[in-house]
Amino acid sequence: MEHAPKRVLVCADLDTVQDGTVEPPMPSPTEDSKTSTTAPNAFTCIAPDVRLGKNVKFSKFINLYGCEVGDDTKIGAFVEIQKNAKVGKRCKISSHTFICEGVTIEDEVFIGHNVTFVNDMFPRATTNGALQTEADWRVETTLVKRGASIGSGVTILANVVIGEYALIGAGAVVTKDVPAHAVVSGNPGRVMRYFESRGQQ
Repeated sequence: MEHAPKRVLVCADLDTVQDGTVEPPMPSPTEDSKTSTTAPNAFTCIAPDVRLGKNVKFSKFINLYGCEVGDDTKIGAFVEIQKNAKVGKRCKISSHTFICEGVTIEDEVFIGHNVTFVNDMFPRATTNGALQTEADWRVETTLVKRGASIGSGVTILANVVIGEYALIGAGAVVTKDVPAHAVVSGNPGRVMRYFESRGQQ
């Protein structure tokens, strides 16, 4: 993604961001809101380090920090996108989806409701009796390629590549790479068939 970093409002009640700036209504920032990721009566939290393209559209109750979002992408309610995650141009991210650190979503991808990405194959709360920190584990990555569609309720484990224009059926658990143009369903996800042409069937 080629957008330079842009500072945006930390928390506000908004529906659309144009070229990295927040459209009205926009409350006047206070000293606290300039440095905090929460604010009274706020519906949308976008950290100052988020990089936004043009015409990005948001619903309420989202949480974004340290991530990138491309032009003309739409993000539904109750979506969280963590640091070092990237979402491309003209994507649709439906409500209640969790996009964790290490996930890259290319252009024109559809993500259904309540989709969960995973970036740790061996999660633990503690190491030697103490709560883990970032130093105790390694982020594992996931790539969703251009034009893919992910159905509602899908879980995508780490170290997976989902190919161009692939279609993942609702409720599937993706445990390994998905070829381009493949249709996958089930738990674990299995290839059921392939599209004959470029993702348009």
